[in-house]
Amino acid sequence: MRILVTGGAGFIGSHLCERLLHEGHDVICLDNLFTGSKDNIIHLMDNHRFELVRHDIVEPILLEVDRIYNLACPASPVHYQYNPVKTVKTSVMGTINMLGMAKRVKARILQASTSEVYGDPQVHPQTEAYWGNVNPIGIRSCYDEGKRVAETLMMDYHRQNKVDIRIIRIFNTYGPRMAENDGRVVSNFILQALRNEDITVYGDGSQTRSFCYVSDLVEGMCRMMECDDFIGPVNLGNPVENTILEFAEKIITITGSRSKVIFKPLPQDDPKQRRPDISLAGERLGWQPLIGLESGLAKTAEYFAARIGKG
Repeated sequence: MRILVTGGAGFIGSHLCERLLHEGHDVICLDNLFTGSKDNIIHLMDNHRFELVRHDIVEPILLEVDRIYNLACPASPVHYQYNPVKTVKTSVMGTINMLGMAKRVKARILQASTSEVYGDPQVHPQTEAYWGNVNPIGIRSCYDEGKRVAETLMMDYHRQNKVDIRIIRIFNTYGPRMAENDGRVVSNFILQALRNEDITVYGDGSQTRSFCYVSDLVEGMCRMMECDDFIGPVNLGNPVENTILEFAEKIITITGSRSKVIFKPLPQDDPKQRRPDISLAGERLGWQPLIGLESGLAKTAEYFAARIGKG
């Protein structure tokens, strides 16, 4: 098939492009390289089935494709808060443009939504039936509400125009090719540990996160795209929960670091707990994560060590 991956030069997008090429598809990677990087896809450039188009999905584009994976959007607080209006435009206008293309060429489109649609959840773990507890006027709203509107658009194009849609909600994902400067807990902690710097934990470290290795996520995305009788939304993430403090200690052990943990105030609207209920993904897609946290973190630490010259 001819497959478009928006945000294909990003962390998750580059792994998805690699997987699709491996399966023999023609892949168009569309990215404006705001948070994506050519470094993530440089090893794919010689593949005659791969094409990089530098383009911002806020602007319309005409392409002929069979499948669209819509991943384009800054996904870390540092990046999506840098230009919050642009973040909303990417989620809303970008999704309208991609849905318009899907409608025109009769392509199936998968929207990469996020666990952030649940906000700071009052239901734990989060099931797809939970509507969320989201602040519409906070500093994270540009991302949270942008992604919620993108889901609305997907459903309305499906109901009104019969567009063939799929919606996934991605929970914390980590692995090689994460951006070094994205301010997320995995990259922050690993880089601080590799440099033997203090590891910064916000709050008292009791807030929880569940981390899914990138290859597990990509497997779930591909299964969802090719599932014929299920549009979602479906949670994709790892249900094994760790406190942030436990997580910092694991990374110190894995990297053999001399780092100490220090505590700083919690940022605004930072969720206190986050864990997916993935029973629907198991039931409809036969999917569950396979990579354990220790082995995933070891691979990720190895990648960052090479990036900063400590490999």
